[in-house]
Amino acid sequence: MRVLYPPVEPYAVHQIAVDEPHRLYVEACGNPRGVPVVFLHGGPGSGCTPDHRRYFDPDFFSIILVDQRGAGRSRPLGETAANTTWDLVADLESIRRQLEIERWMLFGGSWGATLALVYALTHPDHTLGMVLRGSFLAREEDLTWFLVGLRRLLPRAWEQLTGGIAGCGVLGPLIDWYHAALHGEDRQPSLDAARRWTEWGGQVVNWHKPGSRENGGRGDESVEQLGHLLAKARIETHYAQHRYFIRENEILDRIDSLPGMPVSIIHGRYDLTCIMESAWLLHRAIPGSRLVEVADAGHLIDDPAMISALVEETDRMRELLWGKKSANERK
Repeated sequence: MRVLYPPVEPYAVHQIAVDEPHRLYVEACGNPRGVPVVFLHGGPGSGCTPDHRRYFDPDFFSIILVDQRGAGRSRPLGETAANTTWDLVADLESIRRQLEIERWMLFGGSWGATLALVYALTHPDHTLGMVLRGSFLAREEDLTWFLVGLRRLLPRAWEQLTGGIAGCGVLGPLIDWYHAALHGEDRQPSLDAARRWTEWGGQVVNWHKPGSRENGGRGDESVEQLGHLLAKARIETHYAQHRYFIRENEILDRIDSLPGMPVSIIHGRYDLTCIMESAWLLHRAIPGSRLVEVADAGHLIDDPAMISALVEETDRMRELLWGKKSANERK
């Protein structure tokens, strides 16, 4: 079984100003002259971590990590104004141009896979290929499954998510309640809502792990942790309420326009957050794509079996992209 590459530090860190009031945190690691790969985090609103640098061979890849608007080390934290899917696509283009990258590989999981697909469909000439983990198609049925359909498998956790919310058995009222609660002026009710929202997501991603329980917040967090907890929940509900700012079924409707490129679709067998059907539909719709079902993994990127599958896949991409490197790098 493969493990992560050794820790690596950035060779460059940027704070890139985009639309007011946003400034994006961007870092580059690995080989400055290597094949560029951009890591697209999930959430939306999760941000990147140092371990996200370690899914790629640092001798071959120039590894670009981007904290999307309002997430991680980008500022303002949790800001939802001027924060849409199309803003994020435009940000990636701004970053690509500023870093003088002609084309790059996209690596995205969950919401990051959604963003990778939308970017590739919009800017195919700048996309070398994609590795997609836990693919999320951002359809109404995908969101309904996550917030309503899963009550049949996780009734106790769903009751904790929805207790006291009128009309919670329908997607719209449930999202509207959380969006209002998380964006209220009174901070404590907003934090309480953020804990409930986060706890639900944790229960879903860990459902297959005996005795496992995600801590969505129990009152002992630092001020910084509370800020990130609330920011992520706000951004997630902002995107959910607006149905991710794309048309219903837009990705599958446009996928025929994607030109030929290497596309790897990696999905955990026990992923309930983003169900296997999405990966299968993408695989069927993208000629030549590679679908890998990871038998012992769920949704999380750091499940050991998922780590192994992803590192193997980026190594495979390394071989496919070898011809894209300059001759003096083939030593």
